Amino acid sequence: MRANTVLKRAYNQCLSILAVRPLGPWGASEAELAEVLEISRTTVRGVLAGLAAAGIVGTDGARRHLLRHPVPEDYFPGLETETVAEAVERKFMQWVLQGDCRPGQVVNTSELARLFGTSTTAVREYLTRFSQFGLLKRRENSGWIFAGVTPDFAAEIYEIREMFELRSARRFVELAPDSPAWTELDAIAREHHVLLAEIDARYSDFSRLDERLHRLIHDASRNRFIRDFYDVISIIFHYHYQWDKSDEKERNRVALQEHLDYIAALRSRDLRLIDQTCRAHLRTARATLLRSIAVGPLSGPSSPPPDPAPASRRPRAASARQVTGPGTGHIG
Repeated sequence: MRANTVLKRAYNQCLSILAVRPLGPWGASEAELAEVLEISRTTVRGVLAGLAAAGIVGTDGARRHLLRHPVPEDYFPGLETETVAEAVERKFMQWVLQGDCRPGQVVNTSELARLFGTSTTAVREYLTRFSQFGLLKRRENSGWIFAGVTPDFAAEIYEIREMFELRSARRFVELAPDSPAWTELDAIAREHHVLLAEIDARYSDFSRLDERLHRLIHDASRNRFIRDFYDVISIIFHYHYQWDKSDEKERNRVALQEHLDYIAALRSRDLRLIDQTCRAHLRTARATLLRSIAVGPLSGPSSPPPDPAPASRRPRAASARQVTGPGTGHIG
């Protein structure tokens, strides 16, 4: 099991399902688990073997019993359940934020592969997919240019985000009551309450919780285009709270409460309330993003106004800079 990422992810999902079940008979069949966890029956057997080895599930002939509830130590660490693509995505976002990445900067695929500890093919595939959203542009002689984020770009992507998130939220409430997503939503809600209670010391932990909630909702869409779009959402909206440090604690406190209102609406399955709380939270996120663009690492020049100045008075475009040296930042 140690070398199988798919198996580890499914194992963790199954633990979340069992965490809310009463001890005793567990009648789920291999076919049912395969459907719920979206894995093969062969992988299901591997998960069940792991649960038995950990003393969580026991068998009595063809029947299974839940012997004990999972504890945090039973779960595989998040990094062990990452796919190669997810690892590249996470490290790329860290690089953009920590590496002083500016509009016009050259993105070197080989250098990123070395920094990320992965293949150039994995990096190239991620950049190709990411470039569809306009943040990266392909150079004629191969390679990439980082394009940056402008207020116009932010406004456009906000409209798409609102459309996709509302659609995903509607799909979320259509999930079966025993779907692992509801268990994960409850776990996220509990972590929100803990973080609110400890906000003075831990307000910077909000961004990870924000990403978990919105990715969970987007995943409910079961739409690969919406899921792919969340890569851009992560780098623009998920980390925008780190760009502008002014009143960060209070902004995160407000966002945490908005999340809890949103989660309660999802739990109620009231579509009107879901629409209301979702739009309110996304408006706050958009306002924070627009304030942060001027000071953030993704800032870029705004589009010219409707009546642009003559060409002789326009500022020159930023020159390209090669991604090398200590300016690339630390990869966590």
